[in-house]
Amino acid sequence: MKVVEPQRFREVMSHFATGVTVVTASSADGPVGMTANAVCSLSLDPLLALVCFDNGSRTLRVVREERRFGINVLASGQQDLARLFASKTPEAEKFAGVQHTVHEGIPVIEGTIAWVGCELEQLIPGGDHTIGIGAVIAAERASEHDPLIWYRGEYR
Repeated sequence: MKVVEPQRFREVMSHFATGVTVVTASSADGPVGMTANAVCSLSLDPLLALVCFDNGSRTLRVVREERRFGINVLASGQQDLARLFASKTPEAEKFAGVQHTVHEGIPVIEGTIAWVGCELEQLIPGGDHTIGIGAVIAAERASEHDPLIWYRGEYR
């Protein structure tokens, strides 16, 4: 059987369009966040959501400690937010110019199309990522804008 190289796998999977989110959490030092597209609803009974965190993510460390996270669904035109939260910029700088509120300890970014708040249920190792499963404690639709999509290595 032929071995699939990681770059080939990435290129093939880029043909699967995904939504773009910013996953947020609160620490004693302030809010943290990361861009994520490996996010989905997991269960309706009980209500569960799933997020895949890079193992080196600063956001994962805070979620592991604080046991809460938010999923902010980005709208079309919010590519700059996606790029900002995908960067290694210090967390305080990421949030400096980003309008947000805090709902039950979870940062909610203003201008997104929806957000979900979760209490961490479980963390599961998944290669170079950690799969986070959260019990949904809040879910709000914020606007009727189209979503920001990641497809074939580009925002659309």
